[in-house]
Amino acid sequence: MDWHAHVTVATVVEDAGRFLLVEEEKQGRLVLNQPAGHLEPGESLIEAARRETLEETAWQVEILGVIGIGLYVAPANGVTYYRTAFHARPLAHQPERALDADITRAVWLTLDEIRAEQARLRSPLVLDAIEKYLDGHRYPLSMIVDMRGF
Repeated sequence: MDWHAHVTVATVVEDAGRFLLVEEEKQGRLVLNQPAGHLEPGESLIEAARRETLEETAWQVEILGVIGIGLYVAPANGVTYYRTAFHARPLAHQPERALDADITRAVWLTLDEIRAEQARLRSPLVLDAIEKYLDGHRYPLSMIVDMRGF
């Protein structure tokens, strides 16, 4: 069997009622997304979330907990993504840091502004993660078992 799910992470970063998103180019259009990306060999899910957030936004964050875990099949390509969404708090901005090549900019938006841009969201997962976070779906990092060292 050749099929496999892509393991991804996303980070909801909230500061004073605003959420850190990235504007990125996908298939010729500018879309909004959480800082997100694929797990790389040898790293934990938490390390991936921290790394992706820094690479895409130039913000160092502290990962505080899990919002949810889910599967998503992208209608554009049929790829299945296994996604862990985290919540985090911003620690330090590194404005001199170059962002990933496909990222146009990082932007802080309110929930109302995100809802107004719903047609530009990369997937329904973006708003879903924020709404779950606001509804109190916050689970401890200890729910993630990392058996790489055993």
